[in-house]
Parts: sequence; C-alpha cells; structure tokens
Amino acid sequence: MQNVTASAVAALAAELSVAAVFGFAADRAAQAVQRWPAVARILIPSLLVLPYVLIAASYHVLLWRWFALYAALPAAIAWLLGQASKADPQRRGNWRDVLILLLLGLAVDLRWFESAWPVGLRPLNELLLVDAGLYGFLAVRHLDGTGFDFRIQWGDARTGLRELAFFTPIVVLLGLALSFIHPHANWPAAWKAALAWIGIFFFTAVPEELFFRAWVQNFLERRVGRRWALVIASVVFGLSHFNKRNPLGVHFNWRYVILATIAGVFYGRAWRERRRVPASAITHTCVDWLWSWWF
Repeated sequence: MQNVTASAVAALAAELSVAAVFGFAADRAAQAVQRWPAVARILIPSLLVLPYVLIAASYHVLLWRWFALYAALPAAIAWLLGQASKADPQRRGNWRDVLILLLLGLAVDLRWFESAWPVGLRPLNELLLVDAGLYGFLAVRHLDGTGFDFRIQWGDARTGLRELAFFTPIVVLLGLALSFIHPHANWPAAWKAALAWIGIFFFTAVPEELFFRAWVQNFLERRVGRRWALVIASVVFGLSHFNKRNPLGVHFNWRYVILATIAGVFYGRAWRERRRVPASAITHTCVDWLWSWWF
C-alpha cells in the first residue's frame, strides 16, 4: 500500500483490527454477536463504512454513492447469510452463500469498487470486503472448519513449505516452457525481502486463501467431497487470474490461468491437511515472493 498518511494508517488499523478479532478469537466473537439483538447483528457491520469515510474525507473524494454502498453491502451480506443459516443449518451451502461469494470474488477480481479510493490506497477496499465476509460467514453464518487463525503453528510452516517444495519444480519447468517466467538475478536487502514477504502474506495470500480455501473449497467439500472440491476450487482460482500480469495485452492470460490452477492444487492441499489458512498462505506467499524477486 502506497500514499501512506496518518488517515491511511488509521483506516488500515481499523480494518486489520476486525480481521484480528476473527483471526485470534473467532468463536468468542461469534458467540458475542449471537447475543446481540437481531437488528443489531444486521446493522452493526454497516460501521465498516467508517474507514472509507476517513480516507475519502481526508483526500476530498467522498461520494455519497460509495458511502451508501459500503454502509449497505456489509449489512446485506449479514442479512443474507443469516437467512442462509436458517435455511441450511447443516452448512452444506445455500444459494445465498453462492451469491455472496460471487459478489465478493467478482468485486475484487474485476475491481468494481476500487475507483472509490485514492490511488495507492485501493488495497483498503479489498480488506474492507474481507472484514464484511469474515463477519458474515464466521459470526452470522457460523461456517466451521475454515482454519482462519493467526496463531501460526509449526505445523503450518512444515505443511506450507512441503507443498512449496512439491510445486516449485513443476511451476519452474512449465513456466519456462510456456515462456511465462524469465529468471533474472536480483538480491534484495534482507530487510526489504522480509518486509515484502510480510506484505504479501497479509495483503495477498491470507485474503485469497481465506476466500478460495476457507470459504469456496470448504463449502464444496460438503457438497462434492474432498477430491472434487480441490479440483473445482483450483480451477476457479486459476480462472480468477485471467486478467492478471498481461504484458502482451492479451485479454485472457491463459498461461497464468494454467499455472495458477496448478498452484491452487498445492495451496488447497496445504489448507485441507489440517484445515489451516496459515499453511496455504505460507505456500502462496513463498511462491509470490520468489517470483517477485527472481522470475
């Protein structure tokens, strides 16, 4: 995230605090939410509009249509997932779950809402949507088995690095064969490399692994079993990269789709071993980190 000011830091801290609550104490947070009156459970997530207000007001880009969107969308997600919880108490997946996942996924992938934010601060949009999803799926929908937990364990690193070792020779050989990756020498300073790894972990890997593994693959497993859930979630993950890193200006980046689909298999394997988002996020982070420096 660039263009950092005091207001940007405050907005980031506010959004990270919501994720931290669910990352460290999801069960207690969900229990607390359930004690609230029904109307409060639906309306309180509208407060997620406040980071947008803080940023937009300080940069003089506040527009009421964006204010209305960011106030109404989290409440609508909470209401729909509350209805889904009643209709599908077994949590096998309801059409409302699919609708919310499509909305969140397309909004991020197609950058529907990013123009609301100043240049350099648009990652705050994605984090805001993550917070809305966390509140809806964990506190209202009671989706279990997500593995969204910031208390990283040694097993997470072991699993994540093992899947990285399995994936690396495949992606290097196939990436070279497809002329998608181009090795180059680059030795960053240790502090810069460490900060880059941390940034990728929290702002790219964790949100994507939360969405594709903890939510999408999790629901799919309840419907089609572990094997097909892994395949389908990986294909969806791959297709979400169709418009990414497109130096040749090709609209559908099929090379990236193929490699991202294969990557999704190994990320999914890391997650499902103990149903831990940190495990798959470690694999994901290392892949992106190595690529950013040497490919």
